[in-house]
Amino acid sequence: MSDRKRSTALALASALAGSAVLFTAPAAHAAVVDVAYDCKTPIGDKSAVSPIDIKAVKQGDGYKLTMTFQKGVSSSPIELGKGAMNPSAVILVDGAEKVSVPVSGPSNPEAVPPDTPIKITDLSGTYTPKKSGKVTFTAGVLTIMAMGTTTTCTPGNSPKPSLELDVTAPGGGTTQPGADTTGDTLPQTGPADSALALGTLGGTVLLSGAVGVLWLTRRGRRARS
Repeated sequence: MSDRKRSTALALASALAGSAVLFTAPAAHAAVVDVAYDCKTPIGDKSAVSPIDIKAVKQGDGYKLTMTFQKGVSSSPIELGKGAMNPSAVILVDGAEKVSVPVSGPSNPEAVPPDTPIKITDLSGTYTPKKSGKVTFTAGVLTIMAMGTTTTCTPGNSPKPSLELDVTAPGGGTTQPGADTTGDTLPQTGPADSALALGTLGGTVLLSGAVGVLWLTRRGRRARS
């Protein structure tokens, strides 16, 4: 077998091995959780349940958190014009450390008719861990500012975490006893998201394979010279 064919075969074997590791790697635990909000509004107490999804993406030293509401949790007796409502919330972090992460989002992109559930836009913020280890992310208090009024919605059903993953603090941080810190795992909550994650990690494997091809090919050329 020529050096070039041997190099190509080794590179393909390496890529396949990387793919096997990809599919057996541990995944973060993520779930869409029903959160029962008790809301204090300008027109009285209201309550509503919304399924909530929390995702995290590694960015620099921290993680970008995105909180998604699948149903509206409040309404207004009058129409809310475009851009009249501004939402914010906190995500409760527990586990290796306990902190509250503020998240916020854009105002309503369209007018909201009266007595219609208000769709909360996606809320996002940055979490930079100070300790490495396993942490959970749970929906906290939601605040809606609209037309000069404030509505505060508090989870009343002690919701379970929407996300659990291993995080790494800048510089290593302090590891919680028994915590698994083998690496960062990005959370995904559905088939489409899982496919995207596999595509991203698969690209990394292919890049590694390409580097292997170049290295092995160059080594083969040096051996023949």
